[in-house]
Parts: sequence; C-alpha cells; structure tokens
Amino acid sequence: MDAFIRFTNQTQGRDRLFRATQYTCMLLTYLLEPKAGKEKVVMKLKKLESSVSTGRKWFRLGSVVHAVQATEQSIHATDLVPRLCLTLANLNRVIYFICDTILWVRSVGLASGINKEKWRTWATRHYYYSLLLSLGRDLYEISLQMERVAHNRAKREKSSAQDPLEYGMADKEIEWLQCFLLLLFQSLKQHPPLLLDTVKNFCDILNPLDELGIYKSNPGIIGLVGLVSSIAGMITVAYPQMKLKTR
Repeated sequence: MDAFIRFTNQTQGRDRLFRATQYTCMLLTYLLEPKAGKEKVVMKLKKLESSVSTGRKWFRLGSVVHAVQATEQSIHATDLVPRLCLTLANLNRVIYFICDTILWVRSVGLASGINKEKWRTWATRHYYYSLLLSLGRDLYEISLQMERVAHNRAKREKSSAQDPLEYGMADKEIEWLQCFLLLLFQSLKQHPPLLLDTVKNFCDILNPLDELGIYKSNPGIIGLVGLVSSIAGMITVAYPQMKLKTR
C-alpha cells in the first residue's frame, strides 16, 4: 500500500495510471463493440476513455519544463550517439508539449482562432520524431550490449579450446541467425532497463504512425500496445533503477 501511495503521489505515476486506463478502455471497446447487447458498456467505456484523456492533458501542462531540463542533461552525455539522439529527441518533445498545450488552450475555450487539425498534426509529427530518435538510441545501446556479450562468449570459448565444427552454407546461415537471436536475447536479459525502454518506445511509435498515415493500425492494436507501453512506464516510475540511464 505504501508503494502504491508513493507511486500515485508522483505526477508521472498518476499520468501512467490514467494512460493505462485510457488504453484499456480503447482495447475493451474494440473487443466489445461488434458484440450484440454490449452497447451500454461500450458507451460507458468511451465516456471513461474521453474523461481520462482530458485528465491526462492537465498532468502534461508542466511537462514542457521537464523536457527542457532533459534536453539540458542530455547535452552532457559522454557518448556522442546517445547525446545526439537524446538531445534531438528531447527538443522534439519540447515542441510536442508546446503544441499539446496550445491544443489544450483551444479545448477549454481560452482561444478560438486556433487551427486544431494543424496543431494536432504538428504535435503528432514531433512526437513521432522524438520516438524515432529514442528508438535509434535504443538500437545503438543494444548493439553495444550485444558486442560485449559476444566478446565475453568468445573469451570463454577460447579458454575452453574447442575446435570449431564444419558447416555447409545453409547451416552457416541458420547458425548465424541463431547466434544473432541468442545474442539479442542475452543482451536484453542482462539489461532489463534497455529492454523496457525499447519495448515502450516501439509500442508508443505505432500511435503516431497510425495518425500520420504512415502505417495504419486498428484501435485494438493501438489499445494493446498503449497498455503494454503504459505498464512499462509504470514499472520505471515505481522502480527508478529500471529506467535507462544516460551515460
């Protein structure tokens, strides 16, 4: 109970909880809508999803400040690739939150002359760029981790002095694929924060891909990946050691 209270006392924790609820409603709506006799349930789910989405906009009002701070921190990263990817990703997040705030101002009626579709497209585009750059950073970190695992395995094999087996061309291709997948599995298994960050960013990027028309998905897929991403985000908030650190 104490852990839950600490989690909900954080703005990020409440946002992740609301986000998980929002995408759960979307997924359930998609599953129940085709079924007869579920109209009232579907209507309630849609109303709950809309209410939760509105509540999340309030949580995001101050996020532009956090994005600016994250940009300042990422500039000082020692490794060039993460520094470049994270700095550009956070700059795009700053623009996204600015667009999101302008959309919020219009939605509450403080300004009526705002082109909703234009600002929504800008927000989605910069959100997409941010996730794309974050995924690029994840892939770079995965390649480094795989290189370390391969190096350690090569040292063990060398010390055991095993003679390499002869394979045909087809066998070599199969062996290469097996080795690659095994390296990937071991690398992510040894680095859970990297696994969580990669899963979260991959799931998140499907939403802007759909909205921008780059890769269309149905609401069920968007709801499912949104729920998975939200759970991954909740884990990093509840357990800060699971958040991918910037080197």
